[in-house]
Amino acid sequence: MSAHQTADPDIVVLREGTEGLSMASYADALRERLPDRTVALARTPAEERDLVPTARAVTGITIDADLLDRADRLELFACTFAGTDHVPTDALREHGVSVTNAGGIHAPGIAEQAIANMLVFARNLHEGFRRKSNGEWRHFQSREFTDSTVTVVGLGSIGQAVVQRLAGFEVGTIGIRYTPEKGGPTDEVLGFDDDDVHAALARSDYVVLACPLNDLTRGLIGEAELATLPPEAVVVNAARGGLVDTDALVSALQTEGIRGAALDVTDPEPLPPDHVLWDLENCLITPHTGGHTPKHWDRLADIVASNVAALDGDGELENAVVTPDADG
Repeated sequence: MSAHQTADPDIVVLREGTEGLSMASYADALRERLPDRTVALARTPAEERDLVPTARAVTGITIDADLLDRADRLELFACTFAGTDHVPTDALREHGVSVTNAGGIHAPGIAEQAIANMLVFARNLHEGFRRKSNGEWRHFQSREFTDSTVTVVGLGSIGQAVVQRLAGFEVGTIGIRYTPEKGGPTDEVLGFDDDDVHAALARSDYVVLACPLNDLTRGLIGEAELATLPPEAVVVNAARGGLVDTDALVSALQTEGIRGAALDVTDPEPLPPDHVLWDLENCLITPHTGGHTPKHWDRLADIVASNVAALDGDGELENAVVTPDADG
């Protein structure tokens, strides 16, 4: 083991990385924030088997449930993803281990990309890109983003970051959230029932999808919703591909039922190379890169370091998914 490894580490960083980022860099970021704690990087399966049972906190994509029976010191598993469906949360709860996630760390990048996609359509920049690639100095018509109406579906960390960045653009905003009675940062807040969704879509120039994928939201934008959208509307999916009925979207784009779409996520994903969406000039596609940022580990390390301090009673857990004491 390296000099940083110890028989009883405070925090163990698991070996499997994400988004091409080094887990060693993540461990270093935690050490910078927690100089009085021992942070061990488990570089192999054998090191994970040795270190996890003696750790107080473990962080990574997921954790092997078989290790929990021997993990008598373990109090916290800090997932490096926002979603935790793949994590053995029931087993962790049974062993009295709290679970937190990485929710919010991707919000700035996703919000910036959503804004960028709307501006591309507002100024017709994708037509400019095409003419530049063809060496054509030919003028084309653009629009203005000013005075547009932007509906943001989901007012969590990503939706709020989008609305915050829209503030200087002189646009109207509608928010859709599960609990509209709580209000929000948009000019108007509606709920997820069909009447509210269609009322918002009918007035939208741009729709930004920033909500989780679940039974309520799967296929949220389908044939009926695309028919409600004005023909000049643009759909920006910054969340999950399953929020949109892909076949219905293709039809709407092909028939100019809507002006365009910007997709950072697709259904299916990855999008097959022969899929028709690749050939549609009014569809912008990026390969799920909205959340990529060089600040990934710094933002996550801030959360995890705060939560390690919370284990000693210094504040509440941030981004808690499972809290055994509260869950009984």
